[in-house]
Amino acid sequence: MDTAKAPCFVIVAGEQSGDALGAGLIRALRLYYPDARFEGVTGPLMRAQGCKSLADVEELSLFGVSEVIGQIPRVLNLRRRLFASIMRTRPIVFIGIDAPAFNTGLERRLKQAGITTVHYVCPTAWAWRQGRTRSIRRAVDLLLAIFPFETQFFAAHDIPVTFVGHPLADEMPLHPDAASARAALGLPADGQLVGLLPGSRRAEVRELGPRFLQTARWLTQRLPGIRFVAPMATPAVRALFESQLAAHGQDIDVTLVDGRAREVMRAVDVLLLASGTASLEALLAKTPMVVSYVLSPSNYWIARSLNLIKIEYVSMPNLLAGAALVPELLQQDADVPILGPWVYRLLTSATARSRQIDAFEAIHRQLACNADTQAARAVVELIGRRA
Repeated sequence: MDTAKAPCFVIVAGEQSGDALGAGLIRALRLYYPDARFEGVTGPLMRAQGCKSLADVEELSLFGVSEVIGQIPRVLNLRRRLFASIMRTRPIVFIGIDAPAFNTGLERRLKQAGITTVHYVCPTAWAWRQGRTRSIRRAVDLLLAIFPFETQFFAAHDIPVTFVGHPLADEMPLHPDAASARAALGLPADGQLVGLLPGSRRAEVRELGPRFLQTARWLTQRLPGIRFVAPMATPAVRALFESQLAAHGQDIDVTLVDGRAREVMRAVDVLLLASGTASLEALLAKTPMVVSYVLSPSNYWIARSLNLIKIEYVSMPNLLAGAALVPELLQQDADVPILGPWVYRLLTSATARSRQIDAFEAIHRQLACNADTQAARAVVELIGRRA
């Protein structure tokens, strides 16, 4: 094969989840371009698909986090080096996966230089800082959306966008097996079981951990024999939650699990969890849930005073349903007298459970579109239109 004449794709993944998306996209694109070359910012999954690494995904995974402001000069230097390399390569298309703070600036310069640009996973401009749509429009020839509601928003801002589905919906089974999940975790096969997921970061657990444990005690007083299981995202989170458990967990049957959150989601009857990406995984696990979150008073004041939040709902199940499908208990509502009755209702009302589960299944079917194939097809069609 003459590698000089083979089409080249440059793909920049901004974190580990982007590495998985990139690997799936490479597999699908090879069906259209068997001789294609791939290079970019990679993780192990992309490299396993034969993608040449210009830099490791770990070099970008912390970009944009306030604690690593000192890393910004290094990352900007990386972006300059990537731009120079891409200009020498002149790929058939550049694909930035997520990491909009890094990729959008790179995409804008490449597009101005005549290189076709695609951004995979829409920036959340529909939720906050909608003014970003102007820079996105200048940067990309096509957005690949993983949620259907994103297409209407970006199309209204004159940004080409295609819905391709969510890879996680392709990966997770439509009908999960709760019994096997309990067995794998060593949990009792019978009896009511509630999952407690107070967050993956210490700041989240600091706010929600005590509230969730006090809610667990409230439930234990009303439902004898109820058990709880809490997956811990990191050792630091586990240490914090264990201290909270010592202070607030008397007479509560709580099992801590290191990681394995998806198995916990499948195993339990109801989830009490922090708002975030976990709510999408819980939806795909078909587990009824109550969603909660607490911002610090200063952050909450800033968000409301400056009108930064532009959406009616914060949890992914409600955003996807376009309705109040699951309870969202935020700020002052994230308290035991409100959390407890909502969880109790989902444990004791078949109607309330079925309403959520039936909607979750419908949403899962909508999201499961074979995203790798759909994304590759959209890229190929874009290349064809610009040939």
